[in-house]
Amino acid sequence: MNEQIRPGIPKIIQGGMGVFISDWYLAQAVSKLGQLGTVSGVGLDRVMAVMLQKGDVGGHLRRALSHFPFPHISGTVLKEFFVEGGVPKGLPLKKAPSFTIKPSDLLISLTVCANYAYVWLAKEGHKNPVSINFLEKVSMPHLYAIFGVMLAGGDFITMGAGIPLQIPGVINNFVEGKEAKYCIPVIGKNTTSYEMSWNPEHFFGLELKNILPLKKPGFIPIIGSNLLASILIKKLPAGSIHGFAVEFPTAGGHNSPPRNKVNYGEKDKVRFAEIAETGIPFWIGGSYASPEMLQSALSVGAAGIQAGSVFALCDDSGMDPELRGKLRCLGWNGELKIRTDFRISSSGYPFKVAELAGTISEQSVYEARPRVCSHGLLVSLYEKPDGTIGYRCAGESLNNFVRKGGDIADTAGTGCLCCGLFSTAELEEDEPPIVTLGDDVIFLKKLMTDAHGSYRASDVIKYLLG
Repeated sequence: MNEQIRPGIPKIIQGGMGVFISDWYLAQAVSKLGQLGTVSGVGLDRVMAVMLQKGDVGGHLRRALSHFPFPHISGTVLKEFFVEGGVPKGLPLKKAPSFTIKPSDLLISLTVCANYAYVWLAKEGHKNPVSINFLEKVSMPHLYAIFGVMLAGGDFITMGAGIPLQIPGVINNFVEGKEAKYCIPVIGKNTTSYEMSWNPEHFFGLELKNILPLKKPGFIPIIGSNLLASILIKKLPAGSIHGFAVEFPTAGGHNSPPRNKVNYGEKDKVRFAEIAETGIPFWIGGSYASPEMLQSALSVGAAGIQAGSVFALCDDSGMDPELRGKLRCLGWNGELKIRTDFRISSSGYPFKVAELAGTISEQSVYEARPRVCSHGLLVSLYEKPDGTIGYRCAGESLNNFVRKGGDIADTAGTGCLCCGLFSTAELEEDEPPIVTLGDDVIFLKKLMTDAHGSYRASDVIKYLLG
């Protein structure tokens, strides 16, 4: 078993859910209890921009940034976005810049600082490991986000929604003080990818090795099949993978597409014995949030389980408390419905959607929302007729998408996950939310006394460990 995970190997990995549902507070609470807490790393640049403009209640972000090793960078971010006392209610917030293949210095600074701050906060007050979760599909921020994580001493990076073959190379280059590169796929006849590159020493204007040693985080890919495990093991240098999170299609968030592209069957089943034979630790996620399923995972050679929904619905998560209460009540009464939506995400991956009144899961709410792409996290890059690169999203206005060369058939049923997920974490005021959860919420009966009860992350750990 890998030495980086051996000491006090956690039986539970808390999943990195949605946009800021797995916030620093939840990750810290889980890690303090000896399990692996995880910060959701999706869109943290935009999360920080909103939080700072809301006045940084509690002063947490400013406390974290006071430790940032390059104060001229953090100072620029604070000057640009922090508003003492918060922007008055009803007034619009300043939007953070959207990512392109050539992001502005301000956006790079914001991204590095955000990932640093939220990992730093999750690690504050204890010495146990902390992880951060990224989506491979949301790839343009990766270079800057990963560097911020490493500056903060992040212990692990988990990554799903794609085949993350480039991550170990990025980590190694940063540790060695070198420029790092990341290839972004491009839809086009002549151009099929664009290589983003970044040299932190050039950006910060200092030799990093003379200031601080960068900690090398472990890498835990999220997989849904033996085939993907085999590809990663064969193509990555030995020792690059510190564990696998094996997710079933019943898990929340983005799921691996079925092999036949229609429904899940025998070909999608995971053979745990083959993964165990690799000697790489693995955790099983997707309807495993119970003491019995934890023991089942251990019995097939797993190191433990990855659990998401049970933490998403606890009081320590970043979910809007009103939404959380409604979901817990429906779940307790056996009335909560979760569907696998093959169209809603412009990523092309199936996405779990909780059916809840007032959210995008309702057809009337979905149809009433103007189609607009305001965050651009899930845009696809495409080759323009003049050879330059453009950006389009199947969730944007139909006219814009078609004007950019998109096929209107790709827009059917597609919505804006960015705005919906931000709203679920109370980071958008005028957008309908979208909630993602796994299929199984039976745990609510074990953790609450009635339909209107509540529970904390500590209760989840006690329950799962029996």
